[in-house]
Amino acid sequence: MQTFYDTIILSPHLDDAVLSCAGQIFIQTTAGRSVLVVTLMAGDPPVKLVSDFAQLLHDRWELHHETVARRREEDIVACQILKADYLHWEVPDCIYRHHPETEEPYYTSNLDLFGTIHQAEDTLLNDLTQRLRILPEYKYMLVPLSVGNHVDHQITRLAAERCFSTKLIYYEDYPYAIAPGAVEAAIANDGATWQSKTVPIPESAMIRKLEAIAAYDSQLSTFFLDRADLERQVRHYSQVVGGERNWWCHES
Repeated sequence: MQTFYDTIILSPHLDDAVLSCAGQIFIQTTAGRSVLVVTLMAGDPPVKLVSDFAQLLHDRWELHHETVARRREEDIVACQILKADYLHWEVPDCIYRHHPETEEPYYTSNLDLFGTIHQAEDTLLNDLTQRLRILPEYKYMLVPLSVGNHVDHQITRLAAERCFSTKLIYYEDYPYAIAPGAVEAAIANDGATWQSKTVPIPESAMIRKLEAIAAYDSQLSTFFLDRADLERQVRHYSQVVGGERNWWCHES
C-alpha cells in the first residue's frame, strides 16, 4: 500500500465497492489519482462452524472449497481491471460469525441479514473502529450509506462514523438502492440534512465497470440472471440516477 490515497473506499464485502462505485473508481485512476478499496469482511469462515444458512449460500455460489479465498481472487481481478489497490481484512462475513462460547451463529436467515445488528457484535464494532485509525492518509473517504440495511453494511458505516472526524462521503449500496424508497429510508435520520452529487459515468468507464462486476463470477446469480441481465440492470440504474450517486450530511 501507499502512505497516501486520494480516495479510500470501505467495502463491507468482496464486491460492494465495485458494484456501487466502479465507474468513479476508474475515472479517478485513469486521471492518475490513487484509490484503495478496503474490504472489511473478507476473512475465511471457521473450519467447522459453517451454518446451514451459510452452506445454502455456498451452494448458490457454486463454491464448495475455499469459498472466501475464491471470492478474494475475484476481488483482486476486479480491482486490477479498475487499476485500484485493494486491502482484505480477515473479519468473516456475518453469515460465518458466531458466539464464541455457545457457537450459535448470529445470523441464520435473510431476515437476520437485513435486520438488527446482533448485540454480541459490539466488540467487533469497537475493534473495527480502532483498526480504521491505522489506514493510510487520504483526501476522500467513501463509506456505504447502508441502503437495504444489511448488517455488515450497517457495521461498516457505524465504525467509520465513530472513527473519522472528517466529513464522510456515502455511496449508494447497489443493487439494494434499486428498491423503491430504499435510499430515502437510509437517509431518514433525524437532525441531519442530506445532499447528493451524481458522478456521470462515460461509456469508457461503464465498459470497465461492467467488466469488473462480471469478475465476481460466484456472485452473479445472487443479483443477475446472466451477463446480459447484469449489463441491462447496471446500465438502467445508471441512466435513472445519472451515473453513480454519492451523499453527505450536515448536522442541523
